[in-house]
Amino acid sequence: MNRTVMSIIGLAAISLGSHAAEPLSPCQADARFADFPTYNADDLELLVNDRGTHFTLWSPEAEEVTIQLYDTDRDTAPTGIHRMTRSNNGTWRFTSPDNLTGKFYTFRVKYDGKWLDETPGVWAKAVGTNGKRAAIVDLASTNPEGWESDHGPAVASITDAIIYEMHHRDFSVHPSSGIVNKGKFLALTELATHSPEGLATGIDHLKELGITHVHILPSYDYNSVDESNLATPQYNWGYDPQNYNAPEGSYSTNPSDPEARIREMKQMVKSLHDAGIGVVMDVVYNHTGDNEGSNFSLTAPGYYYRHKADCSWSDASGCGNETASERAQMSDYIVESVKYWAKEYHIDGFRFDLMAIHDIETMNRVAAELKAINPNIIIYGEGWTAGDSPLPVEKRALKENVARMDGIAVFSDDLRDAVKGHYSDATDRGFATGKPGNEETVKIGIVASTAHPQVDYTKGNNSKFPYASSPTQIINYVSCHDDLMLTDKLAKSMPGATEAERQRADKLAQTIVMTSQGTPFIFAGEEIFRNKKGVHNSYKSPDSINAIDWSLKAENADLYKYYRELIKLRKEHPAFRMTSADDIARHIRFDKTTEPNLVSYTITGNANGDNWADIKVVFNGSDDARTIKLPNGEWTVIARDGNINATDGLGTIKGGKKINVEPRSALILARQ
Repeated sequence: MNRTVMSIIGLAAISLGSHAAEPLSPCQADARFADFPTYNADDLELLVNDRGTHFTLWSPEAEEVTIQLYDTDRDTAPTGIHRMTRSNNGTWRFTSPDNLTGKFYTFRVKYDGKWLDETPGVWAKAVGTNGKRAAIVDLASTNPEGWESDHGPAVASITDAIIYEMHHRDFSVHPSSGIVNKGKFLALTELATHSPEGLATGIDHLKELGITHVHILPSYDYNSVDESNLATPQYNWGYDPQNYNAPEGSYSTNPSDPEARIREMKQMVKSLHDAGIGVVMDVVYNHTGDNEGSNFSLTAPGYYYRHKADCSWSDASGCGNETASERAQMSDYIVESVKYWAKEYHIDGFRFDLMAIHDIETMNRVAAELKAINPNIIIYGEGWTAGDSPLPVEKRALKENVARMDGIAVFSDDLRDAVKGHYSDATDRGFATGKPGNEETVKIGIVASTAHPQVDYTKGNNSKFPYASSPTQIINYVSCHDDLMLTDKLAKSMPGATEAERQRADKLAQTIVMTSQGTPFIFAGEEIFRNKKGVHNSYKSPDSINAIDWSLKAENADLYKYYRELIKLRKEHPAFRMTSADDIARHIRFDKTTEPNLVSYTITGNANGDNWADIKVVFNGSDDARTIKLPNGEWTVIARDGNINATDGLGTIKGGKKINVEPRSALILARQ
């Protein structure tokens, strides 16, 4: 990994809420790439059949190419070096008459009179230790039992999903997890695991909580963890891609065995599917973990990246480079790569890191082709960049352009910053922690950034117009792996508050997320008040910072129960999961309120087929009780003063009078 990426790789997914306006002038040397031939037949890079083993490498400007064959994944000399032959559409080919399954290989390209370093190529689907040599494997032999009938959950709309973001190591490595395969794919195959207090952990915890999808931080092969030395504790989020189409070896039980990492990742997927949980893969096609030494640079130098006017690396990722999705071969690469994961690994969704570095046309192709494979696949991403780019703003997959991307959602930094305070200032408070002036932005979040006659976008903190054409285009959250997670943000912004007071704010914040239109997203461990000791960018922090201590589940049982009931409420009531902007505008009626930190509204008319005729929702983020007028009728109290019962309620109350809404809490009532 290069020095720049080593120092700031954790910034790959930083949740920026603003964007530089003017694109840079393109490097003139890049102009020639538009004329490059492209090739994306299914024999790119390797094909094994009854006629032998066939290798194909796309490298239009190569002067010569060799392929090196090996018996092992590292530390041995090649058993053969063969010259490849120039072929059609910028490709080079070599065929061995033998079936070379079990062998390893690399390519070497001569460019501008110099031999570049060896590379497994950009399409390696199996690799050995540290991903330096590609492997020839029979993928069918890696399928777990029952794989042919395996499938993820059916979701009529992305708004039916409840997404839980986790990192393999965070979730299982702590001694309290009760999990044997700590930090591994197989951790999510272990059933009946428990904390020291006897409470469910692992996959049983996920089932109990009720989420529908796990969003797992990068699981492809990345280059910041030394797989040959796993006895020494190492940690990284994985936003430093190396081999995009092979699983990460440190999450397998044997990184030197190419089949092990493939088989074990599939076992994990199947185990989650058997539990009714979908798997979202975090993908980082916007940059690579190395510049000159990346597999892209070692096969087709310059082509896969954007450059500044002076031909230096453009860096909209904040990690040293950015890829050029608008070029045909790179666009095809992204599309074919996600299709491969969807088909070979049965992945149910994709989260695109810094998605706005990609062009809209490529993202639309991604969505169309994935939906053709599996209509239940969900696709979302960060609708911003971490810096400027030569790609014109109007072509970027920005959140402001999401209305032009059918089947794709973006994260709402509007709701995030309004509810808990701005991400860039640890001490800044938000609506849920008593800061006035965020009421209209919270309403923007409630209606999923769609047009609503009672929402004034000119008063929005981040966005000044309704950029989403449908609630299916919005992901709501207050916390993720980036920046201060909610627990730490509350500690920093409410320094004088007790833990009980901070948990009241926590409940309010997540109630806003779970009841707003769009798709809710929570960060692993928040449900048991996990923290990261105030570290906002823990991309390479030790387990002492990142690991989830499962003893907190018993310690914070009340908070966990609240989260579980919130999720149950959302799943049982489609009024919170509308799928059109028109329905939101028709069924949501905001009350006229003038007091700070108070938002009150009613979802009317059996919205989206709900069996509740009307749902009254009130959020009070202030330090004081607030009073609202409750419409006539008999109402069932669903949530009040930090308590919730999604099914039976907490009692009934007669309308037509004023009622109190306790400080820093949500009030939810329903009537038939």
